[in-house]
Amino acid sequence: MFFNFNSNKMFFFFILFFSTLISISSNTWMGCWIGLEINLMSFIPLISNSKNLLSSEAALKYFLTQSIASINFLFIILMKMILLKNFEINNLISIMINSSMLMKMGSAPFHFWFPNIIEGLSWFNCFIIMTWQKISPMILMSYYLNNNFLMIIVILNVIIGVMGGFNQTSLRKLMSFSSINNLGWMIIALMISENLWMMYLFMYSFLISIMCFLFNMLNIYFINQLFLINMNFQIKFSFLINFLSLGGLPPFLGFFPKWIIINFLINNNLNMISFIFIMMSLIMLFIYIRISYSSIIFNFFKMKWLKIFLKNNNLLFINIFSMISLLGMIFSTFFFM
Repeated sequence: MFFNFNSNKMFFFFILFFSTLISISSNTWMGCWIGLEINLMSFIPLISNSKNLLSSEAALKYFLTQSIASINFLFIILMKMILLKNFEINNLISIMINSSMLMKMGSAPFHFWFPNIIEGLSWFNCFIIMTWQKISPMILMSYYLNNNFLMIIVILNVIIGVMGGFNQTSLRKLMSFSSINNLGWMIIALMISENLWMMYLFMYSFLISIMCFLFNMLNIYFINQLFLINMNFQIKFSFLINFLSLGGLPPFLGFFPKWIIINFLINNNLNMISFIFIMMSLIMLFIYIRISYSSIIFNFFKMKWLKIFLKNNNLLFINIFSMISLLGMIFSTFFFM
């Protein structure tokens, strides 16, 4: 297993999986709401840990914020049933539905709970909240898109994701702001095409799973821990490759969905938005390179009591995943030219 977690929580993990399927396959708004509530109630036991106060605090914060978003969503469903005929009211309802879904995802400007909760989670739970927990709110949001409102949200996401990533020493908080930044790309991909959104989500989930696996394997939670670990060349190389791919540097795999999105924006004369996206990606790359630079260039302090056991199987997985990210150049030659 990539991540070790209690087998007693496997039941809640399966409910988490099926609740998303309930939510996205429902024919009514009320069914969607029920799926979201089951999803919330199944994720809290996965977060909470009686031996860790930070996890218990994170579970409580997550419950409160998601409950507020669910109450808003339920209230808007009832408003929609009563006041659907008026066009102005209908436009307002679409903004409110989008807002409640954005709050559930941890999107800007409703993002304040997201980094604080991730700070108290394990890497496996961080991976779930950054990938799987975004699927049902995004699909529900796609039923009732308000393009003018979401354009502002998208720009806020990419800017706040970059600004929050500066001066962060915690890797979990840094990855959470990276998730907010990528959420901006995902929302605009959803506005363009659902297939493009699915491709972006798959690519992002793949890259973020490698990073969470690496950090979990090395037991790293803060940037200064990178100086204390005697990492071999394979791990340092995979850090660099996967961070550059996650940032969207052209030869790598993570660049493809961003390339398609930028191409679409330029073709539709949305030059200012594409300029903001490209500039924010460059700044995000600087933040990623700073972490890679720390792990590769700086001297490490080898502690006598510090032991990290790296199994050959784990190193094999790291090498395979890193090569997939690196082979983005070959994919671009054959599929995107």
